[in-house]
Amino acid sequence: MMKKLILSLSVSFAAALAAPAASAAGGGAVMDFSADYSNTASMQRGARNFMNYCAACHGLKYLRYSSIEKHLEIPRELIESELMFSTDNFNGHIETAMPPESAEWFGQQPPDLSLTARSRGADWIYSFLNTFYVDPEATTGYNNLQLKGAAMPHVLAELQGIVVKSKDEEAGDGHGGGHGGNHGLKLVQDGALSPEEYEAFTADLTNFLAFAAEPGKADRIALGWNVMFYLFLLFGLTYLLKREFWRDVH
Repeated sequence: MMKKLILSLSVSFAAALAAPAASAAGGGAVMDFSADYSNTASMQRGARNFMNYCAACHGLKYLRYSSIEKHLEIPRELIESELMFSTDNFNGHIETAMPPESAEWFGQQPPDLSLTARSRGADWIYSFLNTFYVDPEATTGYNNLQLKGAAMPHVLAELQGIVVKSKDEEAGDGHGGGHGGNHGLKLVQDGALSPEEYEAFTADLTNFLAFAAEPGKADRIALGWNVMFYLFLLFGLTYLLKREFWRDVH
């Protein structure tokens, strides 16, 4: 019986360690990235980045502004003045300002991004943001290694600069990489941010979208560790109690 209990606790502990890594893994991502749910400052910056560059087209219909205040520790006054552009309802969801006819502009309605980090993975989002390149044959003038034929224009081009798809072996000397190499992309014209600053910018944005998909995940992880500590403590006490009960029998 004791062996079964030890085995069960060991399996549970291993599963707890593997869960954060598994949840961050996305299928088919061309760059490696793991969301950091403990980095509140990064997610705060990511919220700012999303509202300034993404919210005009994309919504987060399952996330409330009040949840940002609660989990990311951003004062309500700051959220209302800097992050709420399309509504005055602080307890409302983050809806897109795009009208229904926007589907005709891009070929399809810009998707809601609430659950993208859960359905595709944080590394997929990070890869998408970092692998735009100039493609004269594309409708928007840009293509994407992560999502070929993406209808979305490269709205962060002014920050990243001009990136092209290089065919020579010297592409690895370019600045289009980070977290796994540049994958044949080369920066040919600087943007408003340095390559390192752009990677940090997209990392913050990715962390925020991972938070948006599961606002309470950091709390659940902390609770999980507390539960595991309690179980191991209970196991120790139970084992000592068993020894005390059986001491006179043996």
